[in-house]
Amino acid sequence: MTNTTTAGGAGAPAPAEAPPAPSAAGDSGDRNGRGPGESAPEPEFTELEDWLTEYFLPMFRRTLGGEYRWCRQWWRHGEAISRLNSLWHAWEVLRTLPGTGIGIWYREHLDHQLPLLLGARGPFYQCSEDAHREPHEAAADPAPDGWWDRAAGPGDAADHARSTRGDGNNDDDAVTGDDDT
Repeated sequence: MTNTTTAGGAGAPAPAEAPPAPSAAGDSGDRNGRGPGESAPEPEFTELEDWLTEYFLPMFRRTLGGEYRWCRQWWRHGEAISRLNSLWHAWEVLRTLPGTGIGIWYREHLDHQLPLLLGARGPFYQCSEDAHREPHEAAADPAPDGWWDRAAGPGDAADHARSTRGDGNNDDDAVTGDDDT
């Protein structure tokens, strides 16, 4: 697996620059709100694992089991790595935004990701804090030859779904139990 835990490592770009800070009128700074000679702030953490163990886990404590799940071998879960990377990179940018930056991080990032990441149906659904269990991967059959060539227009996929269902009835019929006969 490609190393996705370092800021500059393959597959994980360094956290993006902070958005421009409000500047006073007449400021000769650049478009990012920095004055002449000022550079972008350095990331506080250069590796995902450091951010996780030094900031995320100590800060966002939950009683584990039932509603919230965690796996001590979190790094074995690709989805968890992806979600945590997303949280970390956004945190590095928004922590430097004056005023409401961290509030934006909570609302737009953490509040969405945390229930998905730690939830009973999230990437750690089969794990406990003490035991890693490899998550089940859904099976997928390859599409038959020429399958994707058949969907030439926007309505074709829906038309194909109705034709393979075989009833030709309105989609609402399956919900209401009504039919047109």
